[in-house]
Amino acid sequence: MKNLYLYLFLFLFAWNIFAQEGFIDNTRLEPNKFNYEYLDFKSDQPNKTRVDVFIQVPYTEIQFVKSDNKFEANYTITVSIFNKDKDKLVTEKIWSEKVVTTDFNQTISPQNFNLSLRSFDLSPGEYMFRSAYEDKDSRKTYAKEDVIDVRDVSSNFALSDVMMVEKKTNEGGDNKILPNIKKVISTRKGGLPIFYEVYSDTNSTFKIEYDISEKGNTLIYDKTIKQLNKGRNQIFYTLPDSSLDMGNFDISIVLKDIEDHELATTKQTFISRWVGFPSTAKDLDEAVDQLVYIASPDEMDYIRDGKTREEKILRFKEFWKKKDAVPSTEENEVFNEYYRRVAFADANFSHYVKGWKTDRGMVYIILGNPNNVDRHPFEYNSKPYEVWEYYQLNRSFVFVDETGFGDYRLVTPLTGDLYRYRY
Repeated sequence: MKNLYLYLFLFLFAWNIFAQEGFIDNTRLEPNKFNYEYLDFKSDQPNKTRVDVFIQVPYTEIQFVKSDNKFEANYTITVSIFNKDKDKLVTEKIWSEKVVTTDFNQTISPQNFNLSLRSFDLSPGEYMFRSAYEDKDSRKTYAKEDVIDVRDVSSNFALSDVMMVEKKTNEGGDNKILPNIKKVISTRKGGLPIFYEVYSDTNSTFKIEYDISEKGNTLIYDKTIKQLNKGRNQIFYTLPDSSLDMGNFDISIVLKDIEDHELATTKQTFISRWVGFPSTAKDLDEAVDQLVYIASPDEMDYIRDGKTREEKILRFKEFWKKKDAVPSTEENEVFNEYYRRVAFADANFSHYVKGWKTDRGMVYIILGNPNNVDRHPFEYNSKPYEVWEYYQLNRSFVFVDETGFGDYRLVTPLTGDLYRYRY
């Protein structure tokens, strides 16, 4: 079997991106500008695991400069790996990327991205990964830190991590894969393609079981019997029809011998969404509840009163179609931005309730990213408070934590024209 390898290239790829935001510094709420994935495979070095680090940067998040008849963007990526206590740098790689196009429209399309890969050979264990990129023209830097458990895949029988596959081609007799870095899939009748590796110390016949589940409930089950060779076996497999509801799902793979003894397992989480829906909208009923800042009570009741789930979905889509600023395109930018804000609120303001229900979540969803955030968590003779400034509105909003447990409340309620969703 010809060697299966990752084919990384500048690829114009249609995708609604979930750009989760984070607190990059102490004064502003800044978006996390890129996507990334860490996958464990068996290393060629004894007792090591090869960690493949994928960094995907959208064209819209890098600055293109015109030169003659082309547009060029340059940025630097840094991947730093620390020990679990974050007090020692284990290894680091820094490299430059260049993106060139002759079409200006490509530079501003949210559908386009640049994908790069670097690999690290590490001893199994827990590490802190810091991935960052710096745009060479704007000098802006964006980073993300994650604690990663690097798996041991050096045993007699083992499975690598599961890679979600967006596209597979066969050019010149070689299999080439475009990985699905965001692990977001849409309903597809062709099934759900994945890639992984099986490591065996013998030539033998094995059973491989596949399970797609949601909250512990199995939705899709498939199994196969396969003859595997000693050493590394690269598997490209398409699971049956993946017509799944919106939500988070798990793919589990179990390797068994012919007597049904379990030898190894691996699992991957992915997000299912409907075409035209951003990955942040995971549950229809909750998505309807979250319309509270943009829809009237009658509009929300109309959607909820659909007699079937299909009718509710149709009414939900009709509501957003009316809000679409550019109905000629597949994506609805107003819809995407609204639920992006909801997701950010949940990630950053959740307390006793979900973030979108809090006062800070409400202001953020309605008015968007503030121009400045002034935080006072430890003021003498004062309860913790934050001041959000919106320069274009010439307004500031004060949130006070009356309890001291992070429950910030808006001092002056939103009223009148301010209580209107702004895109």
